[in-house]
Amino acid sequence: MSKQANILVIDDEETMRDSCRQALSRDGNRVEVADDGSKGLAMLEKKSFDLVILDLKMPDLSGMEVLKRIKEGDPDALVIVITGYATVESAVEAMKRGAYDFIPKPFTPESLRVIVNRALEKRELALENVLLRAELKASFGYEVIVGQSKSMKKVEDLVQKVGPTDTTVLISGESGTGKELVARAIHRSSSRKDKPFVPVDCGSLVENLFESELFGHVKGSFTGATATKYGRFELANGGTLFFDEIGNISINIQAKLLRVLQEKEITRVGGSQVIKVDVRIVAATNKNLHEALKAGTFREDLFYRLSVVPITLPPLRQRRDDISLLANHFLRKYNKKRGKSIRAISAQAMQALVKYDWPGNVRELENAIERAVVLAENDVIKPSDLLYYGLNVETAAKSDVSGAQRLINVEREHIVKTLKMFNGHKGRAAESLGIDRKTLRSKLKIYGIE
Repeated sequence: MSKQANILVIDDEETMRDSCRQALSRDGNRVEVADDGSKGLAMLEKKSFDLVILDLKMPDLSGMEVLKRIKEGDPDALVIVITGYATVESAVEAMKRGAYDFIPKPFTPESLRVIVNRALEKRELALENVLLRAELKASFGYEVIVGQSKSMKKVEDLVQKVGPTDTTVLISGESGTGKELVARAIHRSSSRKDKPFVPVDCGSLVENLFESELFGHVKGSFTGATATKYGRFELANGGTLFFDEIGNISINIQAKLLRVLQEKEITRVGGSQVIKVDVRIVAATNKNLHEALKAGTFREDLFYRLSVVPITLPPLRQRRDDISLLANHFLRKYNKKRGKSIRAISAQAMQALVKYDWPGNVRELENAIERAVVLAENDVIKPSDLLYYGLNVETAAKSDVSGAQRLINVEREHIVKTLKMFNGHKGRAAESLGIDRKTLRSKLKIYGIE
């Protein structure tokens, strides 16, 4: 077992409660007790426990009835049933009602610890599986920080200093500059590196489902809540929670987020149990939050709690020295990923890359190199292989900065044509253009496209 657990023991025998408490506390667990079923259920209403140890034979409510109510409230609850009346029938009945396992009295402290640790490992594995499924759906971009410019060296120095601490970090920068990459670098350099890194895209979550995504929900709490769901805070427990584009969340959610950061506990939507959480917060934004403070769209108290250490990522056009390094990094990456063997990027093609302003920043450069690797007919990438959303940029290599400027104009026209082709559907247009929705939204804003 990798972390302390909150365990509730429900048993009417004082000696049994004390024995369980002593045995399980030795492993660092936090153990609370209730001397009858009603008190135990009342405690479960107020607080979340990782595991319940439940006696079947009690004078108030029977253990079977308590088990039934526990599973109705939380189908994923882990319950180990204990009894002095060990029969095959009672064991089978308890399992049918959702008990994890069954242990007869008398039992040794060691046998209790073994079965409890096995149950807790199962719960942790279930949470990891939920997180893995979420991560498989995500796009993590490029894997390492690449750059030799002074601005990026400063960023790397900050990451190395702040990483080992538990300090909250706010990363600012345009879309595509690598904010999630920096957040992951901070996580990897911290003591939480072996725990989950859970991203939350605040720009894509629907407002009325945001609370459910963050805090989870209980079965039946709203239409469509067919099962109890773990929220991002629970999935990230012990690790790092990354809020991407934090400036997009509403004032209402900001207030609830601030309360969680202050109290370090959450309550699932539709539930009443208080769940303790231990997460490090790293947030990112492509907005000017100082302007949002003045406009009253972002809470000042939340801003100062998030921006204990601010890190600003420069746009790619302000660190052109890094473009050749990044381009060659992506060339190696997509040679391997696409099974190609392209040797180099020609001097003319690299000149075009360096002179272009890259409104989509590093993400846009990565997409351009991936397309070049796929489309190149020779073992050297030439200007004719560089397609920015369908445009051949060979002229940009010959006509200095003015060519790059004309490229931007043609790119705008190409985006407009693509949107019209898909009747304004941004998701399908972004897919056709080879970019994600966030980059497309950024370009629409830059080019003033309604």
